Amino acid sequence: MEDDDGQDYVDKSRVLNVRPLRCLAPIFPSTPSFPSFPHPQASSPFMCPPPAGHFPPGFASFYPFSGYLDSHNMQTPMPFGFNGSIPAVPINSFRSGANGDAGSSGRSSRNPGPSQYEEEEGYSDWVHVNDGEDSSKAATKKKRIPKRARARSGQDINVASSDVDVDAMVDKIVESFNLMDFDTFKRADGDKDSVGYIRMIYDLLRRKLSQIEDSKESTPGVTRRPDLRAGTILMNKGIRTNVKKRIGVVPGVEVGDIFFFRMEMCLVGLHAPIMAGIDYMGLKVSQDEEPVAVSIVSSGGYEDNSEDADVLVYSGQGGNINNKGMEITDQKLERGNLALEKSLHRGNEVRVIRGVKDIANPTGKIYVYDGLYKIQESWVDKGKSGCNVFKYKLVRLSGQPEAYTVWKSVQQWKDGSTARVGVISHDLTSGAESIPVSLVNDVDDEKWPSNFTYYPGLKYSKPVNSNESSTGCGCHGGCLAGNSSCPCIQRNGGNLPYTTNGVLVSQKPLIHECGSSCICPPNCKNRVCQSGLKIRLEVFKTKDKGWGLRSWDPIRSGAFICEYGGEVTDITSAEELRCVNDDDYIFYATRTNQSGEGFLNASNETLKIPFPLIINAKHAGNVARFMNHSCSPNVFWQPVLRENSKECDLHIVFYAYRHIPPMTELTYSYGIVPPDRADQRRKKCLCGSAKCLGYFY
Repeated sequence: MEDDDGQDYVDKSRVLNVRPLRCLAPIFPSTPSFPSFPHPQASSPFMCPPPAGHFPPGFASFYPFSGYLDSHNMQTPMPFGFNGSIPAVPINSFRSGANGDAGSSGRSSRNPGPSQYEEEEGYSDWVHVNDGEDSSKAATKKKRIPKRARARSGQDINVASSDVDVDAMVDKIVESFNLMDFDTFKRADGDKDSVGYIRMIYDLLRRKLSQIEDSKESTPGVTRRPDLRAGTILMNKGIRTNVKKRIGVVPGVEVGDIFFFRMEMCLVGLHAPIMAGIDYMGLKVSQDEEPVAVSIVSSGGYEDNSEDADVLVYSGQGGNINNKGMEITDQKLERGNLALEKSLHRGNEVRVIRGVKDIANPTGKIYVYDGLYKIQESWVDKGKSGCNVFKYKLVRLSGQPEAYTVWKSVQQWKDGSTARVGVISHDLTSGAESIPVSLVNDVDDEKWPSNFTYYPGLKYSKPVNSNESSTGCGCHGGCLAGNSSCPCIQRNGGNLPYTTNGVLVSQKPLIHECGSSCICPPNCKNRVCQSGLKIRLEVFKTKDKGWGLRSWDPIRSGAFICEYGGEVTDITSAEELRCVNDDDYIFYATRTNQSGEGFLNASNETLKIPFPLIINAKHAGNVARFMNHSCSPNVFWQPVLRENSKECDLHIVFYAYRHIPPMTELTYSYGIVPPDRADQRRKKCLCGSAKCLGYFY
């Protein structure tokens, strides 16, 4: 499909409901000692003779069983149930010798198709049966599975149909993103907007599918993979970009971008193989075609050396691996290894993606795009098992933004091996939060935010009566996604608003969390924003916008960041502060049109505020008061109502609008005010976004 980017895409997603032949139980012809199945009244069964016979008229046995009778001097074929041994023949013995399997023949110039989940080289990294929020509820297991067997085994891919109309859901999501004009040119060559749209659509669909799977009973032997299913659906619908393989920069993908799933990189054209570590394409040289590498993923599956932030010693692929992850045969100079060798001699740029551990999910990884490298040298080394392994030394090109270097610096700050420059206080909260918040200024001499006391939550000076009765839930062990009788789930439209890992599925008019009237425990899946900070934050002095907020940790799209802490005030007090130009830390929940943040809301519903909440964080507040405005925000706010039978317990909670790399400033849109007061509150915007309006309120 990649080579036909000028043609219309055909929606093939409905074939996902077709069950593969391996799901059908073979029915053998009856013998004197074995009955026939199924019942005669049933429809015609799927018939499959045993490999050595008996066969219907006109059919014969097939290789490797065709010579079995003669070689064993048997006059009649084996009956069904014969327990003698049959010589095993490796699958790779059936490969065509004419075409070979060099990487440049046939598939070097095109990405893997939607159904190609196995790697091209022997084995991949450890297969995590529990893959973060997209996993089943079964215990985490690790196992080695031959790559060429995975797509056929069904052990890590489940695209079975569900009761939910997935096609209608996908169409609704796509329609909400206004992608009708997403033409073939953007599919072939993307830009920042198209890459952003594709990633948001993918993540929203993946979370929706994860929400559906969470509400089902787990099936033994089947691992749920909404990440693969979401990617397959979008690829079949042609919702992807940068489908043309290329050397060097990928339009719309920036150095430092992070990805939580391999399928994300595939959809935006950064790295095509869903599992293989080396991506390559064919280049014409005279009359021949030779493979060259375009990107690699270093994620710890092989003996890579990634201690130096600007130098990577990458191990080749291939060779058989035992159950301890060690090579037991020599690697060969073919496919990806050959492509890397050719790139060494051609001197072309290679994109490098580094895989790092996800501290929030021990079984997951985060992929960091570290920019362009060049291969400097190659050699053959002995691996830990004593077998030959190809090694390639890649050096990062100068002049690129920092990416992996930032990750290593943060890790050194955390373990104390390197001191953070400009630290004023190691914990701005003085222990009010379970995770410390650093205060840093390496810009000027200001030492502390003036007249400010840290308060982690929301202070109501007087109770606010609720217009709706709230009974609370009776879920002793916590609210479960499939419990349709839970009143809290019912108030959220029949589903928990969060995935198993506590990620918000999509923006809603109002989220109902469990509260004081519920008997569920503090770790209930519907109390995500009630246990304080979960990431390491830093308040820092910006060059031209005062104090700002950023995170040492990567933040996943939809993840909880913080709530807006402070004192609840009334409109009269807020107006008095506005009149004296002293409302910089006033939050109006009644402001509308949060630019850009509606992309998480597939239903396009407006926010529902039970009452006009106004928060004053000037003298008492938390980290949220330091978040600056941006016309292209990476954070959005959401009203959250905690169930309380006595009063209205409304909070303003912030979530990540997209994946946010470490040390990136956290910003949200301050929204707009009524037209009759717009001129009075307009201020110059310094966000620096390409879509900056020039002002904010």
